Amino acid sequence: MVTGKVLLLSNGSILHQTFTLELDPGVYVRGDIRVKEDGGRKPVLLFVHGFKGFKDWAFFPYAAEQFAGQDFAVITFNFSFNGVNEHDFDELDKFGMNTYTQEQKDLSAVLAALLEGKLPLDEQMDKQQIFIVGHSRGGGNSVIFAAEHPEIRGVVTWNGIAKANLFGEDFREQVLRDGVGYVTNARTKQEMPINAAFFEDLDRNRMRFAITAKAASLRTPVLFIQGTGDAGRLLTGYYLLQAAAPQHRFSPLEGANHTFGAVHPFAGTTDDLEKAIEITGAFFALLLQRPSE
Repeated sequence: MVTGKVLLLSNGSILHQTFTLELDPGVYVRGDIRVKEDGGRKPVLLFVHGFKGFKDWAFFPYAAEQFAGQDFAVITFNFSFNGVNEHDFDELDKFGMNTYTQEQKDLSAVLAALLEGKLPLDEQMDKQQIFIVGHSRGGGNSVIFAAEHPEIRGVVTWNGIAKANLFGEDFREQVLRDGVGYVTNARTKQEMPINAAFFEDLDRNRMRFAITAKAASLRTPVLFIQGTGDAGRLLTGYYLLQAAAPQHRFSPLEGANHTFGAVHPFAGTTDDLEKAIEITGAFFALLLQRPSE
């Protein structure tokens, strides 16, 4: 099922419509599309959130509008088991059941709806030019997805992960033993469940979700943007990616943290966020197929 309605026409230039895909009974991918209202077909940009993220988190709506202003048709969406329905983390039961396999299924559903012309504003999308940007865990998902979908012409990760399992071994063993463990959301103070299904899925799909190995073998161009003020484990992953996949491009942002200084609720842009947007747009510009080509 796909639904759409006009939510916003800002300054007469950016159209914003919503859609809903029903994957299974009670399982939905809800998304937004932003595109310039000039009638021309635009390259498509899939914008993927990370762990404890969602499509309306902090910088996502702002960055989506900026990319729309750069002449992309931008698709943001919530993973179906990201724990968000009407507001952030009102479906913690689903959050606990989330897996990489489910997130890849969600991405495939969005891509299929796009290619089949089932999304709103379809007439303004150039389906021969599809790109993907992923933040944090969304960056790892984007690399995995591009490795399995040659329709993706370019990838950018924002402080993306290099290892699918960023939890400690003690936590993993506890969850597999007890069936569930909990991580604290520092912002909402919620105790967020991680079910054993998450680790069981990783165990069944070790090769499929080996992000560094996927990046190493990936021919689709990738740009890894990494804030040097991010967590140590993500910086370590960034250096592992550099060593394993030197054919790709790497762009460190000096001093930038995991969210480029942005907070939720969004309190305005930052210099680091603007740099990430600019570098991303410039990278994709090099990959665009011009009408004369």
